[in-house]
Amino acid sequence: MHALGQLLLVLVAGSAGGRGDPRDTLACSQGLTCRLLDTDVLCGTEPPGPRQELALARLRLEPALRCTEPTACAPCLEARVRLALAPGTATESPLSVQPGTAGTEDSGDGGQRSPATGATPSQPNVTGLLLLSGHTFASSRCVAVEVWAPLGPILRRRTVGWVIFRCFEAPLGSELHISAYMNSRGRQRLSQQQRVPDCSWPAAQDAVPQCQVPRLRVSPGQKEVVVEVEGAAVGHSYTLRLYHNHSHGTSGPGRVVTMQSSPMNYVLPADEVLPCLCLQVWLETQDPLRATLCPFSHDAEAWERLWARSRLVLHIEGQVLTCSLSAPCDLLAELVPCWQPVPSGPCQPLPGLQQPAEGKGPQEFGGLWPHPNLCVQVWSGGQVRLTQCLRDRALPGRPDDLLLLECGGNASLCAVERGACTPLASFTSRGAGHPGLLEQDLQRDVAGGQCQQLWHPSNRTGVTLWACPLHKYLRTHWALVWMGVLLGAACLLLLLLMKKEDMKAWLKSLRAGYGSSGPLQGRRALLVHAVEPVAERAACALMAALHSLGLTVVAAPGGGSGVAALGPLPWLHAQHHRALRDSDTIILLLSPAAVAAAQQWDTGAGVVPESRAAESSLGPRHSPDPGDVPAVAPCEVFAAALSCAMPVLAVAQGHYVVARLEALVPAVPPALRAAPAFALPADMERFLQALAGPSRHRGRCLEPHVVAVAEALQRAVGE
Repeated sequence: MHALGQLLLVLVAGSAGGRGDPRDTLACSQGLTCRLLDTDVLCGTEPPGPRQELALARLRLEPALRCTEPTACAPCLEARVRLALAPGTATESPLSVQPGTAGTEDSGDGGQRSPATGATPSQPNVTGLLLLSGHTFASSRCVAVEVWAPLGPILRRRTVGWVIFRCFEAPLGSELHISAYMNSRGRQRLSQQQRVPDCSWPAAQDAVPQCQVPRLRVSPGQKEVVVEVEGAAVGHSYTLRLYHNHSHGTSGPGRVVTMQSSPMNYVLPADEVLPCLCLQVWLETQDPLRATLCPFSHDAEAWERLWARSRLVLHIEGQVLTCSLSAPCDLLAELVPCWQPVPSGPCQPLPGLQQPAEGKGPQEFGGLWPHPNLCVQVWSGGQVRLTQCLRDRALPGRPDDLLLLECGGNASLCAVERGACTPLASFTSRGAGHPGLLEQDLQRDVAGGQCQQLWHPSNRTGVTLWACPLHKYLRTHWALVWMGVLLGAACLLLLLLMKKEDMKAWLKSLRAGYGSSGPLQGRRALLVHAVEPVAERAACALMAALHSLGLTVVAAPGGGSGVAALGPLPWLHAQHHRALRDSDTIILLLSPAAVAAAQQWDTGAGVVPESRAAESSLGPRHSPDPGDVPAVAPCEVFAAALSCAMPVLAVAQGHYVVARLEALVPAVPPALRAAPAFALPADMERFLQALAGPSRHRGRCLEPHVVAVAEALQRAVGE
């Protein structure tokens, strides 16, 4: 007993400066006396006491609450230790044992409790030091309790009473390991492990602050959403967190707001409401329960706002098509490659190439080669939400390309259009003719490498996709179609004109108008030609035909029968001067002799023989007149005309025209190319229009006379 007394004195002295928790309580059953020495000692380092007199009979743990206020409690475990006399303990005086007290286990607490006291009993007794330790994963604690039991005539190992310690505190729902042993030689240890109650314990739901979960109430409006915290404890602060919930984790901490005053409301702009927006609120205390609410997951306006903020971007990395779908929330959608030849037309999905949208960086369409007509659509809920095309990346589209699908060889090609795959034997596309018209051509293009391969044959679908151009077939077809349409329209118009009586009257009046006055009425022309039979015949035929159109024609030299053929060169100069003055047209008719004269003039022999003698015969004061009949060789007239025309040929626009007999003269000599040239009779219409002049009113059409003038000239040249 002397050693135990020393130990008790050490513990009592240590308890004076210990770290005991004043909220701990200790109770003993009736007949026992106990005292709490220290609530935080170092178990296992105490010296052994005297031989064992009190033994441990049982250890029981019960859930309990440690409260400072009715609504400010902490969960803990209450340790109940039942003590008995150790075997061989001597009884020096009778021990009165009353029924239902220290010697029984009838009640759950071992009888009525007597508060712990520090007074040492005066009657003989047995003394012991009880040590209780509690351990969690993060902390440990040891409690020392001094116990006195009176001695009496009792049976060995008879129960003497209960020691109840309240309590070992630990976090909600955590595991707590509690041990009990006496400080004596050959000590016995009892251990038990139990979970601290969590918020499912009814007694903790209203008393433990961590279990008092607030409620969130959301009131949506047109421009803003009001978030209200309901059931908040008065005088406590709460934290409200707004974040975007993702399957691969939240997008950062989100927005955290501390709410203290009442009412606890938070106003959120409606533009920030998205389907994945979640709200979380908790009390500002250690390990609180959190109330979480995601109220907008089925909000239609929030989904529309999410799709409006989503972006689909296509990339071409080498020869691989990839796409990136970015959105503030997770999207349950599919990426579907499709074919769209026309920007405003439908987009035909490519079979077997759709894949779910992952939303974690670029997604690759392995085996799909880029083409300007390829697009990627985002499908969700049976609707197309987003569409992005390679054409949008400034790539020129190919509206005439046709998408072909091949299964097991070139013989099984079919055209993918309007949601179906049509065999080429019955395929018609955009007016491509009767069914099967392009079957052999397209098969030949695929076999010859004229089509671009879009989808490799080694893919999982077992098919190959080809993009074949159709523009070469469509151009030929449309040219034939337009020719047929124009021919049909001309026939229909002619039929309508022939059946209209007023049209007939108009045609009759038109023919009468042509007979009375020609379309070239009032116009004059000077026709210069070489002296050779074919030129003379052509000049005569041309003069006769033009005269019927109302054109006044003067010929030089006139084929040997006119005055100009016998006149001198001054007469020609006078005619040339008059034509230029009156804005008449000068016609240079090219025959083989005329071409030879022009080539001679062009090589430098531009001086006409005997021209000076002819000019001097008129005298210095003689003015040329059309009536003069000089005696000069007819072959010199055309060369003289060239001498007059060459200096002003390039600047006298509208006065000179060159008419070559195309059957005899293949090309215009270089000296005369400055003037408009016409190959007769092929260019007869343009020739007549040149004679009519640029300012001539075109009300009277020249077309009815072109054929007659051309035929007359053709007959004259062919004789």
